[in-house]
Amino acid sequence: MTAALMENFAGKSVLVTGGMGFIGSNLALRLVELGADVTILDSMIPDYGGNEFNVYPIKDRVRMNFCDIRDESAVNYLVRGKDYVFHLAGQVCHLMSLSNPFPDIEMNITGTAIIMEALRKFNRNAIVVYTGTRGQYGASVSLPVNEEAPTNPKGIYEISNLTAEKIIRVYNDVHGIRSVLLRLSNIYGPRSQMLHSRFGVCNWFVRVALDNDTIKVFGDGSILRDFLYVDDCVDAMLRSALVPEAYGEIFNVGSPIPVSFLELVETIVKVAGEGHWEYAEFSPERKAQEPGDFYSDVSKIGRLVGWEPTTSLSEGLAMTMEYYRKYRENYWTKSAKPLVAKV
Repeated sequence: MTAALMENFAGKSVLVTGGMGFIGSNLALRLVELGADVTILDSMIPDYGGNEFNVYPIKDRVRMNFCDIRDESAVNYLVRGKDYVFHLAGQVCHLMSLSNPFPDIEMNITGTAIIMEALRKFNRNAIVVYTGTRGQYGASVSLPVNEEAPTNPKGIYEISNLTAEKIIRVYNDVHGIRSVLLRLSNIYGPRSQMLHSRFGVCNWFVRVALDNDTIKVFGDGSILRDFLYVDDCVDAMLRSALVPEAYGEIFNVGSPIPVSFLELVETIVKVAGEGHWEYAEFSPERKAQEPGDFYSDVSKIGRLVGWEPTTSLSEGLAMTMEYYRKYRENYWTKSAKPLVAKV
């Protein structure tokens, strides 16, 4: 499939919104590797994960625009001539949305509408890939969760992602802007923000282990999740962009293998060779948003796109830890203060 990806992306003009963040930077690196002409849009909002070191290996081979998706003039300019738009920018903190809903509304809803309007006016031929969240489902009615499951989000963050998804689907159906709608599960791997625990639970546990500290396991550790290595996520995004049958469709992107939090932390400690864990009570904020067991049915994307994850949890964790051990000071120190990039 790598040859097919290179054939389709080599020489193509690609915009990645949120491209300095965790998933966006991994996507940008892969696109450059495939020969694409990549433009990154990122507002570098503190604590959201934007990090110039994430794209250090390709910094001289991409265009970087430090602007906001809510900047209509900038977006109108940046979408012109693009063959693909991978839309990852937005407000990404579940807990923030409980106390302040407006960043979600402004970034995830208004920002998405600005992007799609810009495409409608200036570039209807672009193919859009949007990354939402498995949280759009809310509590699962049955497991594994497929794309036909009801959507009953438990927070404004998830509601805003669902709304953005529906906006993009309208532009696909009404205006003919070909779009793929992805609902991502728990993604982990290199280039995530590591300064706080407000999102990216698996990566946060990795940090705690590498600091040889104590991982807090909420409840009895039996809650099930699916965890997907970031390279597999990027592969799903790229493949789905190339399949006409995927346009206008919603796909789960996750792992079909459920893992309890207890199993997760035990695997992290084992792979790290350091750190330890203990049980802890849920905080009121976390308890309010805890949807219970969730793991993805990925048979639809497998059937239509031909994608399935290939990285085991232990393999992915080993590669994640290798990266952060090498570049830790570019993501966190023991005092949690980010430093100037070092290579």
